[in-house]
Amino acid sequence: MSPIPSLPSIPSRDDVLRMARSTTDITGQLLDTAGNITRIALNTFDPRDGSGAEALRVLRETTAELAEASASPQAQEAFYRIVDTLTRLGTTGAPLAVHPVSRPAQALLAALGDSLLPILDAVEPAVQEAADALGDLLEAGSPLLPAVAGVAAGALLALTPVIRAAADVLRDSSPELRRIADALTSALAPLLPLQVALAERAAAAGVGVVRAALPPLADLTEAAAATTDAVRPVLIAGEEFLVSGLEHLQPLLLASASRTGRVARAVAVRVSAAVSPAAERGLVVAVTPT
Repeated sequence: MSPIPSLPSIPSRDDVLRMARSTTDITGQLLDTAGNITRIALNTFDPRDGSGAEALRVLRETTAELAEASASPQAQEAFYRIVDTLTRLGTTGAPLAVHPVSRPAQALLAALGDSLLPILDAVEPAVQEAADALGDLLEAGSPLLPAVAGVAAGALLALTPVIRAAADVLRDSSPELRRIADALTSALAPLLPLQVALAERAAAAGVGVVRAALPPLADLTEAAAATTDAVRPVLIAGEEFLVSGLEHLQPLLLASASRTGRVARAVAVRVSAAVSPAAERGLVVAVTPT
């Protein structure tokens, strides 16, 4: 007689509320994103400011160029290669999902998910605050993004010849790489059973050490917590003293920065006058700090 399968547990009220809250938040974010996309589209194609016709003209030209580029034999070959690669990946990866070796991994992922849910619920407010602060930081530093993108693009362009040369070298050295891989495999294969036995012994010894070290570590943690509670007034007083010192130094720093800016502007003006093509020949300009 085959065993009767156990019924799945009914989710609790907290689980249902959490799922409903997550679904509501995701729906609100999707609606906000859709509203922003709609607003951007309306502003882009608005005929009142004259940008709509220009945007449509650019869109038509871009579409025509894309159609012409995609019709070339090189583009068609690239598309075929991409489809072939995706087909191979799907054919290779599909059996892994139903292979018996994937069941322990699935059980591990399920256990990790169940264990991480309380942790995620606990750190959710802190993560939300950090995300908001990071968003404000990115918004404030948005003027620097084009420069960073330009530097990144230049670095990628500079690295492209190196990457292509490395790819050519590896492609030409395929037999040697295969010999290296075979040599490493033949050298390391006999060591694997020994490594497994050593890992088991190390795991047993580590378990004993952890069990012996946990009680003293707990005592040390309690002592550190008690010490922190005792010196907390001193730490608070030190922080207040530091903040007060910074507040007193702020006017001096601002004044020094302003004076440095004035000196730099004056030096820049004089140097610009010295190197200007319109300057009289033989004129010497001395740069002296004020």
